[in-house]
This record gives sequence, structure tokens and C-alpha cells, in this order.
Amino acid sequence: MTIHKEGYTTIALTILVIFVLNAFVDYKFADLAWLRWSVYVLSLALFLIVLQFFRNPSRKFTSGDNLVICPADGKVVVIEQTNEGEYFKDTRIQVSIFMSPINVHINRNPISGIVKFFKYHPGKYLAAWNPKSSTENERTTTVVEHSNGTPVLFRQIAGALARRIVWYVKEGDQVVQGEQFGFIKFGSRVDIFLPVGTKVNLVLGQVVKGGITVLAEL
Repeated sequence: MTIHKEGYTTIALTILVIFVLNAFVDYKFADLAWLRWSVYVLSLALFLIVLQFFRNPSRKFTSGDNLVICPADGKVVVIEQTNEGEYFKDTRIQVSIFMSPINVHINRNPISGIVKFFKYHPGKYLAAWNPKSSTENERTTTVVEHSNGTPVLFRQIAGALARRIVWYVKEGDQVVQGEQFGFIKFGSRVDIFLPVGTKVNLVLGQVVKGGITVLAEL
């Protein structure tokens, strides 16, 4: 397992804070062994938690020209027909994947194609399961057009804990299924919008893996 590049700065700052805190405790409370060891244990736990946030495990990715692959690790929390009002302005099938703090936070292209639309929206930090988070939270919207002409929209959504969305795509890019299109620091949610009639292969509550689990068939 490797560490994702988005974690380098955060991990370095965490190490610095832990070093300063432990040095202070060692100096001021040298005679309180229980306190020093408590701080050591908590420091180790904090370091391991931050480290796992940014893990980038080695995987063998699924691919298929007619397949839509899950863009993120997490749990399926929404499968429904809804009105997509930003780009399509019509009815689409929405599938939402909730990323908890223990999930891998890398986001991957669900299909290959051309990026036809991209937009970043600053916004609120409502809890990711709040229905209004899709339209009011900090988020990005990306639309990729498949080679058969089918456009697929996917949206990174920040949550109450996640306060930074990172993306690596722009309009006009040629993207490849399974490659990284972004990262949400400390988890949140990814929505994907498919044409009505698309066969969705997931069920509510299912745990999925980004770049591996088949979400749907075009």
C-alpha cells in the first residue's frame, strides 16, 4: 500500500504537531508516567488514523466499454429517479455512494470518454446524507460523454467533515475508466446520474469499491 499525494502535507503537519506535543509533555510532566504514556498512545492513534485516510491500495481494476464502474469506495445510500437540474435538466437515475472516514477517498472515472462539462461550486458543509447536500454543499460536477454518445454526470460532494475537494480534470480532457479524477479529503459522497432505463447493478446498502464494482450497464 502506498500513500496518496494529497496526504503528504497533512501527514507532515500531523507528525510535526505530534512531535511538539510529545516534547512538551516530556518536558513539563516528566514525573507523570501515566500522562506521558497516555499522550504517546493517543499520538500513535492519531497518526494511524490520518495515515489510513490517505492510503492508496494496489488494485486490479474492472473495465468494460459498456460498463459504468463505481467512482468511489463506500456504501450505496441512494438509488432513485430524480430531476438533475444543473446540466441535463431532466429526469435521471441517481446513484449515491457515501464515503465514511474509513474508506479510501480516491475518486475514479466511471467511464472512458471526453469531459464535456466541469464546474466547481463553493457551498455549505451539510452532513453528506442530507438531501440538500447535493445542491447546497461544496461540490464539483463533471460530465463525461462515452464514445457511443451517452453522457454520464458525476458529482463530488463535501460533507460535515470533508472540507476540501480536489479534482484533476477539465473540459475537453480525454479520461480513462478507472483512472483518478479527484480526491475528497476525509470522505463524503459521490453522486452519479445515468439515463433513465439504464440497468443499475447495485442495491441500497451495498458496500462498493471504486474502480472495481460494476455500478451499471449502458
